[in-house]
Amino acid sequence: MSANGSRGIEPGGERGPETSEGRGSGADEDRERDTRPPLLAVVASLVAATVATAAAVVAAPTGGAVVGASIVCLAAGSLLGSARVLSWGAAAGIGGIALAAEFGGGAEPLLVAGVALAVAWDVADHGLSIGRQVGREARTRRNVAVHAGTSLLVGTLSAVVVYGTYVVAAGGQPIAALALLCFGGVVLASAFR
Repeated sequence: MSANGSRGIEPGGERGPETSEGRGSGADEDRERDTRPPLLAVVASLVAATVATAAAVVAAPTGGAVVGASIVCLAAGSLLGSARVLSWGAAAGIGGIALAAEFGGGAEPLLVAGVALAVAWDVADHGLSIGRQVGREARTRRNVAVHAGTSLLVGTLSAVVVYGTYVVAAGGQPIAALALLCFGGVVLASAFR
């Protein structure tokens, strides 16, 4: 066999069929990488979405039922690998929290629902990124755990600031309290980006 034949080049200079030499293991190349999000990211996201739903149900059952739709969207988005479906789930959750607030839900459970929903979406979105970049088979437990913990810490600290501002401003100043609560919501949202 000539030197050109072993590299897959035919005598006319055209590429012929490649031999298995120099390609590595054929089984490794034939098997495609699984780009689904890591299982830990999916489970952590669904647990956080369940906490958001439970908190919203405590605040107002009607709003909690709408927040519950976010669980379905987050699961579907993770299974389909669709950031758009994850965003729909986050939008459903935000709508449910707003509905719970409209029905007179307390600030405390609504803040818990908001932080849990933000963590659920963030972890699910991070899981999609990990799946695309390194695949489901890669060792990503520490990465997912650190990301989820950091998101939860940032969300909790932001919620403490929002709630503290709300409590201080709520003493007879409803307009100021509303403005400060909206400002705190902006701070919370920007903390996740």
